[in-house]
Amino acid sequence: MSRVLVVDDERSMREFVSILLGKQGYSVDMAENGDVAMRRIDEASYDVVLTDLKMPGPSGLDVLEYVKRREPSTQVLLMTAYASADTALQAMKQGARDYITKPFKVDELVVQVEKALEVRRLEKENFYLREELASRGTSSEIVGRSSALKRVLDMVSRVAPTRTTVLVTGESGTGKELVARAVHQQSDRATGPFVPVNCGAIPETLIESELFGHVRGAFTGAQSDKTGLFAEADGGTIFLDEIGELPMSMQVRLLRVLQERRIKPVGQSREREVDFRMVAATNRDLKDMVSRGEFREDLYYRLNVIQLVIPPLRERREDVPLLVQHFIEKYSRDMGKSIRGVARDAMDLMLNHPYDGNVRELENIVERAVTLEPGDMITVESLPHHMQTSGELTKWTGDIEIPESGVDLDQIVENLERNLMMKALRRTGGVRKEAARLLGISFRSMRYRLDKYGIDVDEIDEGAEGGDR
Repeated sequence: MSRVLVVDDERSMREFVSILLGKQGYSVDMAENGDVAMRRIDEASYDVVLTDLKMPGPSGLDVLEYVKRREPSTQVLLMTAYASADTALQAMKQGARDYITKPFKVDELVVQVEKALEVRRLEKENFYLREELASRGTSSEIVGRSSALKRVLDMVSRVAPTRTTVLVTGESGTGKELVARAVHQQSDRATGPFVPVNCGAIPETLIESELFGHVRGAFTGAQSDKTGLFAEADGGTIFLDEIGELPMSMQVRLLRVLQERRIKPVGQSREREVDFRMVAATNRDLKDMVSRGEFREDLYYRLNVIQLVIPPLRERREDVPLLVQHFIEKYSRDMGKSIRGVARDAMDLMLNHPYDGNVRELENIVERAVTLEPGDMITVESLPHHMQTSGELTKWTGDIEIPESGVDLDQIVENLERNLMMKALRRTGGVRKEAARLLGISFRSMRYRLDKYGIDVDEIDEGAEGGDR
């Protein structure tokens, strides 16, 4: 339960605010002046402190300063009948969340406290996410806490110290190269080179030269000697990504290199020894390719000594918040921005997204959001449009099955619409303008739907005051 401290020298005001917030489900304490408030703050931890500005003894600004020294993440709201630009500026500089001018509307106060609590929750959550990221201390940037990912990392730590060839499999965008780098970094070859090669990106006519090198004059255009990628990996690790794209002719050469640890550059008669550790990766089913005659069986078994299977992101959704925070910090740093976290509704969409492109897709989404977000929290508006629409539809409708007898589509749509209207009104304490904003509709459209479904706002929140109801 969220805990709030109300500080005001007027008994009627602090009791009124305390009763109001108590009805909202908060645990509320009271203090009649700044000295008592500071004692309360020493004795307990509060999520929000709501304090009058001018009081006998320590002022609201003094309480604000004391709170921020004790617990910086506690949100402070100032209440004042003497608001001025200078006062507001000073309060914000000292760390106040906002200030409320007396006399205030009930719904305004409730909304301000809710916003302050949301910021408090996100700051605490983001702090723990940052702590967990820091505690991992991995240079390979593998981020996650799911049991599926932990099993992969455990296997990495077991195979890394050996010279065994490793095959990393998984869908595109799951982070196969990061796992390959982790194998290298945790091995005794960590000080040697890590040479990544995308087998699908090299033209077939050049791949032999790229992998093994060539001497001057070996073929048209070979105007100088070239060191191959295997030679560059001497003393380290070579990572052959998308190995399923390797031509059959090169599969024979690769098998021999793996067996003998010797390479021969194109146009040269002598071989040379190379000390390398090989990690390969693919998003294709190599065993199926073997059965279709598209991949050599002997090479497959030579590669598949240890297989590390990287699970898709949809199977480890508990990793999404950590990954989001990791990418927020990365792109905020690159762009010179100060994004602190993600609003709850935006995070809900991120958690429910299918991620066909896996971690790479999530990274692109966060980069886009950091680029477009004007504030300090990523909101739904900064996410791709298809996430906003499909995410909301899935959230509310789920996977609906159509029975043999059929369905009444109009009735289903009406029920969904009415349900969302009620949820929005309850969220805003019956304030229609705020509910319309949550639903993305105009105030006129809101009134039309209230009449259509016979919704009585007063029955939702009979004690609410003020606002455009």
